[in-house]
Amino acid sequence: MSNIVAIVGRPNVGKSTLFNRLTQTRDAIVNEEAGTTRDRHYGIAEWCGREFSIIDTGGWVVRSEDIFEEEINKQVNIALEEADVILFVVDVLSGLTDLDDGVADILRRTDKPVIVVANKADNYEQHAAAAEFYSLGLGDPYCVSAINGSYTGDLLDKIVSVLPEAQQVEAQDELPRIAVVGRPNVGKSSLINAFIGEERHIVTDVAGTTRDAILTRYNKFGLDFYLIDTAGIRKKNKVNEDLEYYSVIRSIRSIENSDVCLLMLDATRGIEAQDMNIFSVIRKNRKGLVVCVNKWDLVENKEQAVIKTYTAAIRERLAPFTDFPLLFISALTKQRILKALESAKEVYDNRRKRIPTAQLNDIMLPIIEQTPPPAWKGKYIKIKYITQLPAGSVPSFAFFCNLPQWVKEPYKRFLENKIRENWDFSGTPINIFVREK
Repeated sequence: MSNIVAIVGRPNVGKSTLFNRLTQTRDAIVNEEAGTTRDRHYGIAEWCGREFSIIDTGGWVVRSEDIFEEEINKQVNIALEEADVILFVVDVLSGLTDLDDGVADILRRTDKPVIVVANKADNYEQHAAAAEFYSLGLGDPYCVSAINGSYTGDLLDKIVSVLPEAQQVEAQDELPRIAVVGRPNVGKSSLINAFIGEERHIVTDVAGTTRDAILTRYNKFGLDFYLIDTAGIRKKNKVNEDLEYYSVIRSIRSIENSDVCLLMLDATRGIEAQDMNIFSVIRKNRKGLVVCVNKWDLVENKEQAVIKTYTAAIRERLAPFTDFPLLFISALTKQRILKALESAKEVYDNRRKRIPTAQLNDIMLPIIEQTPPPAWKGKYIKIKYITQLPAGSVPSFAFFCNLPQWVKEPYKRFLENKIRENWDFSGTPINIFVREK
């Protein structure tokens, strides 16, 4: 198990910029607006052969009118409990503030190593100004410039020197990645909190609370994979903040980097155009799909006829891809949420399923012989052999025939439907290739 380093401090001192510098990524959103980071955000850093996790936290604030203040402070406290080393980031340009004193007062009570990082020290004159941070009583301040990387090597040397010895565990890089996606305020963070049994993610009634894509390990009830909570995706004409624009981009990237997506719909609003846009991103990236209709506890009429109407309407809107699990859940009451995880795992297994070539030919060739491809300009197309291509991200099948260029999309969909009828590939797209024998 790798060590954990938490980055804390008041708002707008450059914590997310330092996080991106140490992890050599752009995973944390950086903006001049204070309070940009809200959830704990995790990354991996490596220095001198030592690998450790880094947590970026929201800015510590007190007596603020911001609705997120209490939740952000709660997340910072959780990060402090998890961390082995704490980086207390201050701003050389702004100097020592009352908020810095308040954070330092909390950190002095911990028995964990605390390193004072004097950020925005771009020249030697600013290095001299960092002397006032000795008054915090937390040791020598390390002057760095996170934006250009100056002296971050010295900081990393110090971090490595105070890290405890890491416990060695088997790497789990090949675990499935399940992304929870949907438009804002549909209940994505509430669902993940219900999964893992703790308030891992900030939940409020304000749409767009989650801005970064957050990775969470789930290992319960015989299931083991990563859950990805993403920022809500809104219509383009409603993305009027630069912050939210970058959140949308990261949500799309989370879909691209996932194996299976849990697409959450709002039972009180039905399926809307923005849900279709998210679905199109999932389809374009050929990802597995489980559709979860959330807030089912708010629907008064739950008769079987109503459920059938909901199901038919959703599958009709998502056609021609209709072979996916569809569940009616409630993140608030935890109704059928475990079934959602089990379905996601089944979809992941379907993506990795291999059909023996002999079995494939025994079943599919008689079907093709009974319903051959339409003749084209008097030429008859004969499919002689079928095989599943080597394992990839999506199940792919090659059909070998004499005139592959004349096999059109409608017949490829026919072949895909026959494969789905005979083998369970629910929730996963299938690639059909027609090649010359």
